[in-house]
Parts: sequence; structure tokens; C-alpha cells
Amino acid sequence: MLLAGLRRGLRRFPKGLPPPRTARPGGQGSSGRTGVSRERLSRPGRAALGFLGAFSLFSRDAEEEEEDGEDAIILLLKKAKLSVMKGELAEAERVLHQALRLSHRADNRKAIVYTYSMMANVAYMQGQLENAEKLYKASMSFLLAGDTKEDDNAVLEMSLKLASIYAAQKQHKLALAGYEFCILTLEEKVAKQKDLPEDVLSAEEKANTRLLLGMSLDSYARYLLNINQLPVAQKMYEKALQISHEVQGETHPQTVVLMNDLATVLDAQGHYDEAYSCVKRAAELAKETQHPEEHMVLNNLAAILMHKEDFLQAKQVYTEALKQAQKKGDAASVQHIQEELAELAKRRKGSK
Repeated sequence: MLLAGLRRGLRRFPKGLPPPRTARPGGQGSSGRTGVSRERLSRPGRAALGFLGAFSLFSRDAEEEEEDGEDAIILLLKKAKLSVMKGELAEAERVLHQALRLSHRADNRKAIVYTYSMMANVAYMQGQLENAEKLYKASMSFLLAGDTKEDDNAVLEMSLKLASIYAAQKQHKLALAGYEFCILTLEEKVAKQKDLPEDVLSAEEKANTRLLLGMSLDSYARYLLNINQLPVAQKMYEKALQISHEVQGETHPQTVVLMNDLATVLDAQGHYDEAYSCVKRAAELAKETQHPEEHMVLNNLAAILMHKEDFLQAKQVYTEALKQAQKKGDAASVQHIQEELAELAKRRKGSK
């Protein structure tokens, strides 16, 4: 069995979210595995990271007590961010409630939007999907009540999070509508931005929009894979991979993940040779770049080799994957690979 999407430890596209805690490895609900070593979108809503810089936009002409209030909010948000990074989600939630009270008291719209967004991310990571849905909607309402447009990247990213929540809840009509809205809107936006001169829109902002499109395609592809819509999932993965390759390069960790994902959906359709070529390249890049999830790529390579009935090489690759998983202390992967080795032994015995 392939570990689609390297779900567990790896985040997907810059500053995405890991899957909710109720999601199983390989199942719907991330981002993967987002996902948060990603330096791109600086607009509100990017997984509660990268937004603190927006507070520099706050007016410094206010009264002294207002400045003190703003500083207190920023301090609380930094504490919450640190708690999230340490995995202390309950503490992050507690601190964020304090920040929200101060933000409302100060009537600070930017702080309110950011705090709601961060609270939604924390709820999502805890598997509290209904609560996360309400918080994302609250954050979007505050954004849209101002001068933010519906095609703003911050709004689209939260719409994508809502689509992934509906997917995890098996609300398929809402999930499909959400994914299609995000992808179609972003495709139109990318086309409009393409030929704009640098003095109108920077290359970085254009890249941000393209990467958000890639993130949407990636999330949609995982959803389609989960509901067994394999040919369409393949197309979405191919588009996401192309964007990651063009914007971030072939050796970027996200590109490697998407190669692995594409191999997964090709393998599921019985296209073993294509799947092998794709995952073999992913494994080469993972080794070259010391990818943190190399053992999971190797697991997928071994599984495809087993499907190709190359049992000897499959055993060698599984053994290396197991060695790496044990060294990294990844107990779930160790168990999974040991089960695959047992299955491989049965198949080898049956083929004699």
C-alpha cells in the first residue's frame, strides 16, 4: 500500500497545514501534510504564519494606550505561534482567546481577522472541523466586510481550507463547489496577472498566486484520489507538479512530494511503468536533497516494484526504508513497512 502524499510530517506548498488529527495518514484533510516551512504568501490566512508582518501596517499615530494594546496583541499572537510550532495546541488556543478579546476591545480589524484565522488553523489541526469551519467563516466575513475582494489570495486560501473541511466531513457537493471555485478563480487570476509589468505587480506576488493555485490543485487531487476519481486526480497532480517545478524548482521538497503523489495515482490505475519512472526520480531527488520524508518515498518505490513483481529489488528498497524510519523514530512508518515486508514475503512464496 502506497503512502499517498506523505501525509504525516510534510506540509504541502508554502505554509499549508498538516492534516487534522482525526485524519488517517494518506487520507483526506491536509495539506498536507501541508506544511510549515513555506515562505510565500504574506497575506492574512496563511496558516497563521507570515501574517505578523501585517501589523506593521497599523497606525502609529494612535493614542499611547492604543499602542500598548496593539503591542499586547502582537505579544500574545507571537506566544500562540510559538505554542503551535511546539505542538502545544491547547495552550495556543488559550492564548488566542486572550488575543481575540483584546482585538475586539481595541476594535482592531486586522488583529481580529488574523486571530480568527489562527484559531481556525489550531482547531483544524486538532481535528475540530466544525469549529474550524465557523472560525474560517468568521475570519472571511471580517475580511469581506472591509475592502478585501473575493479573489484576494487570503479569501481564496480560507475558501480552500473550507473545501478541505467539507471533504473530510464527506459533504461532497460543498467540497466540490469549494475546490472548483478556488481553482477557476485562481486560474483566471493567474491569466490576468501574467503580462502585468513589474511596476504594477511584482514577480513575487505573481508567484504567490501561482503557488496558491498549485496548493488548490494538490488538495483537490488528494480529495479525488480519496473518492477514487483517479484519472481526474492524475490531471490535477500533473498541473500542481508543473507549477511547483516551474516556480520552486525540481529539487524543492514540495516538487518531490508531488512526484510521489503522481506516482501513487498512476500506480492505482495500473500504470506501473509510468509510476515507477516518477517515483524513482522522486527517490533520487529525496536522497540528493536529504528530504525529511525520504523513507516514505522509498516505501512507495518499493510498493510499485512489488506491483511490477520485482520482488528482490522491492525487498532491498523496503529494507532501506525501514532502516531510515527506525533511525528517525517514525513508529507508524516502521509498522507499515514491516507489514509490507510480510506481504512481500507471502507474494514471493506464492510466486515460486
